[in-house]
Amino acid sequence: MNRKQKTAVVDEIAEQIQSAEAVFAVDYRGISVSQVAALRVRLREADARFRVVKNSLSERAADKAGMDMLKPMLIGPTALALVDGDAALAAKALNDTARSLQLLEFKGGVLNGEALSAEDVRSIARLPAREVLHGQLVGTIAAPLSGLVRTLNALIAGVAIQLQAIADMDPPVLVGDQAPPAAEPGAAAEPEAVTETTEPDAPAAPDAAGSDE
Repeated sequence: MNRKQKTAVVDEIAEQIQSAEAVFAVDYRGISVSQVAALRVRLREADARFRVVKNSLSERAADKAGMDMLKPMLIGPTALALVDGDAALAAKALNDTARSLQLLEFKGGVLNGEALSAEDVRSIARLPAREVLHGQLVGTIAAPLSGLVRTLNALIAGVAIQLQAIADMDPPVLVGDQAPPAAEPGAAAEPEAVTETTEPDAPAAPDAAGSDE
């Protein structure tokens, strides 16, 4: 690589460091080309790049980007994960790969301009992904609103039931249209008057023994 090519690489890495949300430095000794390719696929999900360059070029890029706190980490074989997206997701991808391969030792990093230790990076790897945090936040905010909606729905339903009950009642009877009161249940009917009838006097029976003249 000639001087012009080195300068181009330094400029490119410096620009990526400046625009990154986070930069993680790891010792990449022992990792194979195929393993690096698999790691890059996972890091792409977090909108992150995995760069392996000479420390001298990385130091010049850190100077140009104003990230001097990265320079103490650039000792021995060092790769940089340049994260433009979800820092927790990128740290988790690195940490999972390190645990499964027993490789990729964390050296530290930078997040929002603040230096991180190796333990800080591992702590970030244990955080939920950004989408999960957003979901939890929305759920927390929406929970009281859901309760309010349920309460309002119950009140509206109760009013509707009461209005329907009123509508189902018999209409009121006006004073001028009152019907005669019905007989009270159980009251005995008044007996009708009995008219006495007299039979006509029967004719007198003749004497059993008549007199012949």
